[in-house]
Amino acid sequence: MRPFGELVDEAVAADVAGWSFDWLDGRATEQRPPWGYSQQLAARLGRAAAALDIDTGGGEIIAQMSLLPSRMVVTETWPPNIERARRGLSGRPVDVVAVQQEEPLPFADASFDLVCSRHPVSPHWAEIARVLTDDGTYFAQHVGPASAFELIEWFLGPLPRERLDRDPDRETAAARAAELRIMQLRSARCRMEFFDVGAVVYILRKCVWWVPDFTVDRYRGALQRLDTHIREHGMFVAHSTRTLIGARRSPR
Repeated sequence: MRPFGELVDEAVAADVAGWSFDWLDGRATEQRPPWGYSQQLAARLGRAAAALDIDTGGGEIIAQMSLLPSRMVVTETWPPNIERARRGLSGRPVDVVAVQQEEPLPFADASFDLVCSRHPVSPHWAEIARVLTDDGTYFAQHVGPASAFELIEWFLGPLPRERLDRDPDRETAAARAAELRIMQLRSARCRMEFFDVGAVVYILRKCVWWVPDFTVDRYRGALQRLDTHIREHGMFVAHSTRTLIGARRSPR
Protein backbone atom coordinates (compact mmCIF):
# COMPACT_ATOMS: atom_id res chain seq x y z
CA MET A 1 0.00 0.00 0.00
CA ARG A 2 1.21 3.50 -0.84
CA PRO A 3 2.31 5.92 1.91
CA PHE A 4 -0.28 7.75 4.02
CA GLY A 5 0.57 11.19 2.65
CA GLU A 6 0.34 10.10 -0.98
CA LEU A 7 -3.08 8.49 -0.47
CA VAL A 8 -4.44 11.52 1.36
CA ASP A 9 -3.10 14.08 -1.12
CA GLU A 10 -4.60 12.16 -4.04
CA ALA A 11 -8.03 12.10 -2.34
CA VAL A 12 -7.87 15.80 -1.50
CA ALA A 13 -7.21 16.62 -5.16
CA ALA A 14 -10.07 14.46 -6.47
CA ASP A 15 -13.25 16.00 -7.90
CA VAL A 16 -16.17 15.21 -5.57
CA ALA A 17 -19.02 16.87 -7.50
CA GLY A 18 -22.02 14.77 -8.51
CA TRP A 19 -23.15 11.38 -7.19
CA SER A 20 -20.88 9.11 -9.15
CA PHE A 21 -18.56 7.07 -6.93
CA ASP A 22 -16.37 5.65 -9.70
CA TRP A 23 -13.27 7.14 -8.08
CA LEU A 24 -13.65 4.54 -5.34
CA ASP A 25 -13.49 1.54 -7.68
CA GLY A 26 -10.99 -0.90 -6.20
CA ARG A 27 -10.63 1.25 -3.05
CA ALA A 28 -14.01 0.78 -1.38
CA THR A 29 -17.15 -1.31 -1.81
CA GLU A 30 -20.74 -1.02 -0.63
CA GLN A 31 -23.26 -3.83 -0.71
CA ARG A 32 -26.40 -2.85 -2.62
CA PRO A 33 -29.92 -3.14 -1.18
CA PRO A 34 -31.83 -6.17 -2.48
CA TRP A 35 -34.69 -4.32 -4.18
CA GLY A 36 -32.94 -2.79 -7.22
CA TYR A 37 -34.01 0.85 -7.01
CA SER A 38 -32.80 1.83 -10.49
CA GLN A 39 -34.67 -1.02 -12.18
CA GLN A 40 -37.89 -0.25 -10.34
CA LEU A 41 -37.54 3.45 -11.11
CA ALA A 42 -36.96 2.75 -14.81
CA ALA A 43 -40.26 0.88 -14.99
CA ARG A 44 -42.11 3.70 -13.24
CA LEU A 45 -40.58 6.40 -15.44
CA GLY A 46 -41.63 4.44 -18.50
CA ARG A 47 -45.27 4.67 -17.38
CA ALA A 48 -45.23 8.29 -16.15
CA ALA A 49 -46.49 11.34 -18.03
CA ALA A 50 -44.56 13.89 -15.94
CA ALA A 51 -41.86 13.11 -13.38
CA LEU A 52 -39.72 15.06 -10.91
CA ASP A 53 -36.40 13.77 -9.51
CA ILE A 54 -35.51 15.60 -6.28
CA ASP A 55 -31.89 16.06 -5.10
CA THR A 56 -30.65 14.62 -8.37
CA GLY A 57 -26.95 15.25 -7.65
CA GLY A 58 -25.26 15.27 -11.03
CA GLY A 59 -28.27 13.63 -12.66
CA GLU A 60 -26.53 10.25 -12.69
CA ILE A 61 -29.62 8.11 -12.07
CA ILE A 62 -31.80 9.86 -14.64
CA ALA A 63 -28.97 9.75 -17.19
CA GLN A 64 -29.05 5.93 -16.92
CA MET A 65 -32.73 5.69 -17.85
CA SER A 66 -33.44 4.58 -21.40
CA LEU A 67 -37.04 5.85 -21.41
CA LEU A 68 -38.19 9.12 -19.85
CA PRO A 69 -41.66 10.67 -19.63
CA SER A 70 -42.64 13.49 -21.95
CA ARG A 71 -41.94 15.91 -19.10
CA MET A 72 -38.88 15.14 -16.98
CA VAL A 73 -37.60 17.63 -14.39
CA VAL A 74 -34.75 17.29 -11.90
CA THR A 75 -33.89 19.59 -9.00
CA GLU A 76 -30.63 20.15 -7.12
CA THR A 77 -29.37 22.60 -4.50
CA TRP A 78 -25.56 22.43 -4.71
CA PRO A 79 -24.13 24.60 -7.57
CA PRO A 80 -21.35 22.18 -8.64
CA ASN A 81 -23.93 19.39 -8.93
CA ILE A 82 -26.32 21.65 -10.85
CA GLU A 83 -23.67 22.33 -13.48
CA ARG A 84 -22.72 18.67 -13.65
CA ALA A 85 -26.37 17.68 -14.11
CA ARG A 86 -26.80 20.22 -16.90
CA ARG A 87 -23.77 18.84 -18.70
CA GLY A 88 -24.64 15.20 -18.13
CA LEU A 89 -28.28 15.56 -19.17
CA SER A 90 -27.78 18.06 -21.99
CA GLY A 91 -28.60 15.48 -24.64
CA ARG A 92 -31.82 14.35 -22.95
CA PRO A 93 -35.25 16.04 -22.74
CA VAL A 94 -34.73 16.98 -19.09
CA ASP A 95 -35.19 20.34 -17.34
CA VAL A 96 -32.57 20.96 -14.63
CA VAL A 97 -33.90 23.37 -11.99
CA ALA A 98 -31.83 24.94 -9.21
CA VAL A 99 -33.67 25.11 -5.88
CA GLN A 100 -32.96 26.02 -2.25
CA GLN A 101 -33.13 23.40 0.49
CA GLU A 102 -36.36 23.58 2.54
CA GLU A 103 -37.84 26.19 0.19
CA PRO A 104 -41.11 25.52 -1.71
CA LEU A 105 -40.68 23.73 -5.01
CA PRO A 106 -41.11 26.11 -7.99
CA PHE A 107 -43.89 24.08 -9.59
CA ALA A 108 -47.67 24.34 -9.70
CA ASP A 109 -49.92 22.07 -7.67
CA ALA A 110 -50.50 18.61 -9.18
CA SER A 111 -47.71 19.01 -11.74
CA PHE A 112 -46.30 15.46 -11.64
CA ASP A 113 -47.70 11.95 -11.48
CA LEU A 114 -44.30 10.68 -10.23
CA VAL A 115 -41.85 12.25 -7.78
CA CYS A 116 -38.70 10.25 -7.16
CA SER A 117 -35.35 10.57 -5.42
CA ARG A 118 -32.35 8.48 -4.51
CA HIS A 119 -31.02 9.68 -1.16
CA PRO A 120 -32.93 12.94 -0.72
CA VAL A 121 -31.29 15.30 1.75
CA SER A 122 -34.45 16.07 3.72
CA PRO A 123 -37.79 15.18 2.14
CA HIS A 124 -40.21 18.13 2.18
CA TRP A 125 -43.32 15.99 2.48
CA ALA A 126 -45.87 18.79 2.17
CA GLU A 127 -44.24 20.02 -1.03
CA ILE A 128 -43.97 16.51 -2.46
CA ALA A 129 -47.68 15.97 -1.83
CA ARG A 130 -48.55 19.38 -3.26
CA VAL A 131 -46.86 18.85 -6.63
CA LEU A 132 -48.19 15.29 -7.04
CA THR A 133 -51.38 14.65 -8.95
CA ASP A 134 -54.20 12.85 -7.17
CA ASP A 135 -53.09 9.21 -6.87
CA GLY A 136 -49.62 10.26 -8.08
CA THR A 137 -46.68 8.30 -6.70
CA TYR A 138 -43.65 9.12 -4.57
CA PHE A 139 -40.93 6.50 -5.04
CA ALA A 140 -37.54 6.90 -3.37
CA GLN A 141 -34.58 5.25 -1.71
CA HIS A 142 -33.68 7.07 1.49
CA VAL A 143 -30.60 6.89 3.65
CA GLY A 144 -31.67 5.11 6.82
CA PRO A 145 -30.85 5.70 10.50
CA ALA A 146 -27.26 5.49 11.79
CA SER A 147 -25.87 4.96 8.29
CA ALA A 148 -22.06 4.59 8.19
CA PHE A 149 -21.91 5.37 11.89
CA GLU A 150 -18.90 3.13 12.50
CA LEU A 151 -16.92 5.50 10.30
CA ILE A 152 -18.57 8.72 11.47
CA GLU A 153 -18.06 7.84 15.14
CA TRP A 154 -14.38 7.08 14.47
CA PHE A 155 -14.00 10.83 13.98
CA LEU A 156 -16.77 12.31 16.16
CA GLY A 157 -17.19 9.79 18.97
CA PRO A 158 -20.53 8.27 20.07
CA LEU A 159 -23.63 10.02 18.73
CA PRO A 160 -26.54 8.13 20.35
CA ARG A 161 -29.22 10.77 19.74
CA GLU A 162 -28.34 10.98 16.06
CA ARG A 163 -29.35 7.35 15.64
CA LEU A 164 -33.00 8.43 15.48
CA ASP A 165 -32.41 10.45 12.31
CA ARG A 166 -34.00 9.01 9.16
CA ASP A 167 -36.05 6.54 11.18
CA PRO A 168 -38.53 4.87 8.75
CA ASP A 169 -41.39 5.09 11.25
CA ARG A 170 -40.87 8.82 11.67
CA GLU A 171 -40.57 9.37 7.94
CA THR A 172 -43.70 7.43 7.10
CA ALA A 173 -45.63 9.25 9.84
CA ALA A 174 -44.56 12.57 8.30
CA ALA A 175 -45.57 11.32 4.84
CA ARG A 176 -49.01 10.28 6.08
CA ALA A 177 -49.48 13.67 7.72
CA ALA A 178 -48.94 15.20 4.26
CA GLU A 179 -51.76 13.05 2.78
CA LEU A 180 -49.52 10.36 1.31
CA ARG A 181 -50.54 6.71 1.64
CA ILE A 182 -47.63 4.33 2.22
CA MET A 183 -47.76 1.51 -0.32
CA GLN A 184 -44.25 0.07 -0.02
CA LEU A 185 -41.68 0.15 2.79
CA ARG A 186 -38.47 -1.89 3.03
CA SER A 187 -35.23 -1.46 4.94
CA ALA A 188 -31.74 -2.89 4.47
CA ARG A 189 -28.37 -2.79 6.25
CA CYS A 190 -25.47 -3.01 3.81
CA ARG A 191 -21.78 -3.73 4.42
CA MET A 192 -19.22 -1.07 3.43
CA GLU A 193 -15.49 -1.77 3.12
CA PHE A 194 -12.73 0.85 2.80
CA PHE A 195 -9.36 -0.46 1.62
CA ASP A 196 -7.21 2.64 2.07
CA VAL A 197 -7.35 5.93 3.94
CA GLY A 198 -7.65 7.90 0.70
CA ALA A 199 -11.06 6.31 0.11
CA VAL A 200 -12.16 7.59 3.51
CA VAL A 201 -10.91 11.12 2.81
CA TYR A 202 -12.75 11.09 -0.51
CA ILE A 203 -16.08 9.94 0.96
CA LEU A 204 -15.90 12.48 3.80
CA ARG A 205 -15.26 15.27 1.28
CA LYS A 206 -18.19 14.08 -0.83
CA CYS A 207 -20.71 13.33 1.96
CA VAL A 208 -19.97 16.51 3.89
CA TRP A 209 -22.80 15.98 6.40
CA TRP A 210 -21.13 12.86 7.82
CA VAL A 211 -18.37 14.82 9.56
CA PRO A 212 -19.43 18.44 8.96
CA ASP A 213 -16.17 20.07 10.03
CA PHE A 214 -13.94 17.58 8.26
CA THR A 215 -10.56 18.66 6.96
CA VAL A 216 -7.43 16.56 6.72
CA ASP A 217 -5.53 18.90 9.03
CA ARG A 218 -8.26 18.91 11.68
CA TYR A 219 -8.57 15.11 11.74
CA ARG A 220 -5.02 14.10 10.80
CA GLY A 221 -4.53 12.10 14.00
CA ALA A 222 -7.76 10.13 13.48
CA LEU A 223 -6.83 9.54 9.84
CA GLN A 224 -3.40 8.26 10.78
CA ARG A 225 -4.94 5.86 13.31
CA LEU A 226 -7.42 4.71 10.66
CA ASP A 227 -4.59 4.21 8.17
CA THR A 228 -2.85 1.98 10.71
CA HIS A 229 -6.08 0.02 11.30
CA ILE A 230 -6.56 -0.59 7.57
CA ARG A 231 -2.94 -1.71 7.10
CA GLU A 232 -3.30 -4.15 10.02
CA HIS A 233 -6.77 -5.52 9.15
CA GLY A 234 -6.90 -5.08 5.38
CA MET A 235 -9.96 -2.82 5.48
CA PHE A 236 -12.24 -0.70 7.62
CA VAL A 237 -15.81 -2.02 7.83
CA ALA A 238 -18.93 0.10 8.29
CA HIS A 239 -22.60 -0.38 7.42
CA SER A 240 -24.98 1.81 5.47
CA THR A 241 -28.74 1.67 5.99
CA ARG A 242 -31.30 2.23 3.26
CA THR A 243 -35.10 2.57 3.16
CA LEU A 244 -37.26 2.05 0.10
CA ILE A 245 -40.46 4.09 0.24
CA GLY A 246 -43.37 4.00 -2.17
CA ALA A 247 -46.37 6.24 -1.45
CA ARG A 248 -49.44 7.51 -3.25
CA ARG A 249 -51.07 10.94 -3.05
CA SER A 250 -54.54 10.81 -1.54
CA PRO A 251 -57.19 12.50 -3.69
CA ARG A 252 -57.73 16.11 -2.73
